[in-house]
Amino acid sequence: MSPLSPAAAHRAPARVRPVAVVGGTRVPFARSDGPYATASNQEMLTAVVDGLAERFGLDEPGAVGELVTGAVLKHARDFNLARETVLGSRLDARTPAYDIQQACGTGLQAVITAADKIALGRTESAVAGGADTASDAPLGVNDELRRILLEVRRAKSTGARLRALARVRPSHLVPDIPRNAEPRTGLSMGEHAAVTARAWGVTREAQDDLAATSHQRLAAAYERGFFQDLVVPFRGLDRDQNLRPDSTAGKLATLKPVFGTDGPDPTMTAGNSTPLTDGAAVVLLASDEWAAARQLTPLAYLTEYETAAVDFVEGDVAGGADGLLMAPAHAVPRMLERAGLGIEDFDFVEIHEAFASQVLATLAAWEKCGLAPVDRARLNVAGSSLATGHPFAATGARIVATLAQLLAERNTPGRGLISVCAAGGQGVTAVLERF
Repeated sequence: MSPLSPAAAHRAPARVRPVAVVGGTRVPFARSDGPYATASNQEMLTAVVDGLAERFGLDEPGAVGELVTGAVLKHARDFNLARETVLGSRLDARTPAYDIQQACGTGLQAVITAADKIALGRTESAVAGGADTASDAPLGVNDELRRILLEVRRAKSTGARLRALARVRPSHLVPDIPRNAEPRTGLSMGEHAAVTARAWGVTREAQDDLAATSHQRLAAAYERGFFQDLVVPFRGLDRDQNLRPDSTAGKLATLKPVFGTDGPDPTMTAGNSTPLTDGAAVVLLASDEWAAARQLTPLAYLTEYETAAVDFVEGDVAGGADGLLMAPAHAVPRMLERAGLGIEDFDFVEIHEAFASQVLATLAAWEKCGLAPVDRARLNVAGSSLATGHPFAATGARIVATLAQLLAERNTPGRGLISVCAAGGQGVTAVLERF
């Protein structure tokens, strides 16, 4: 065997270190076209980053190793969103930043991406999360008009430009509005979820009960001051606008179905589905050394994570066995097998509530894979997306911060599971622990 070169011989091996969740910040989430209707992704992200910076003293030079954020609905002006957020915030202007996007999994994937660098010793701290505004969704130029305008730009003479412009018709002025539909199937996320609900036999009563419980638990968490360190007021809101403290399964049972109405016995309503929402959330991640140097006590540690994807195009056509939002049914069992854990080993289980039916189908799928049933007393104990709302890229960071706070509140060793489904048939999952 040939000897190592001097450079290779002195190259330090990659370190794998614990990754601490130090804290998190979010704005109250708002229904689309409401209080945040004119707030941009950058404005909301800047608000939560500044809130985090103020709380943890992150405005000193070099305090944060990098900012990792994303948004699902982005304008052209959101180019370099993370970096522009840094430049408009209290963070040191020399903080590197970059965007990622993985649909509804964006916020959690941003946390995982930043955590990997901390675990390997490439950086000591990072802020990760995301923002989304359904109110200010980008409107594209009609595609035929776009082609004409490009032809005008390429034209070599005034006559050629005028001939191209003469082809513009009133119909070309209709904007290209974003659709909540999967490009491969043309079905909305709700319609896909309705297929899955039928495939798994999820009842209307179970969905309404889950939705009402989410609202009740979120309201109780606010009342006991749980979110005091996690939510910063923004544009007149100090609580999530979608929250309905008086929700009951009985009241939700009066709502008409809105998804799956082309099939028998539709069960999905606006009350047991997540509304379009605006908001932003971030979390602060760090090495133990970084936290100790600043006398900060970690809330919990990110110890495992797993992603998965399903062939929902064929899956839903075949009856929902591999539905659009069912990738966590594959990711979680793989992750737990690798970690040597079972569902019974978790004190808390946080499942993103895109739809009540999707949560219930996921729970059933886990049991079918051989995992123990989830104790409902441990599921989304401080409420989740059905009550808070769901700004796509912000939800993952919201859940990480909430779960870390729940673990810290107990002040004993514990463990929590995170499961986030995402458009495109993807899922992002993780484990937080407090030692």
